Amino acid sequence: MKSPGRPAHKPTDQSRRTVEILAGMAIPSDKIADALDIAKGTLRKHYRRELDVGAAKVEAKLVGSLLAIAGGKDATALKAIMFTLQSRFGWSAYVPRPVSPLDERPRQLGKKEMQQIEAETGHQRSDWGTLLQ
Repeated sequence: MKSPGRPAHKPTDQSRRTVEILAGMAIPSDKIADALDIAKGTLRKHYRRELDVGAAKVEAKLVGSLLAIAGGKDATALKAIMFTLQSRFGWSAYVPRPVSPLDERPRQLGKKEMQQIEAETGHQRSDWGTLLQ
């Protein structure tokens, strides 16, 4: 007597390579499961490593290529550097960069503040300073 349902899935080397390649191409897991004619849960159960490794390998190759391009001295290198900084480190041309304490300039005093300081210390630079003590 046959058991109900489909027979248990048995991964092969070919199916593992296929999953790794498709995952590396950013194909959604439901599409990969459809290509292998298996359920999405079965795909995750039997091919978890291939799903993770496929995407990581492609990402590593792309980052390596991008960094190689960014090491150049032409306009393409500049674009690669800008893209890397924006996507990897969150840089943006539209968001002001945070102000470092080292970057801060002394604050400009207003007219009334200058007058107050002058009133309090004006005698120090004149002959009145010696007379008032």
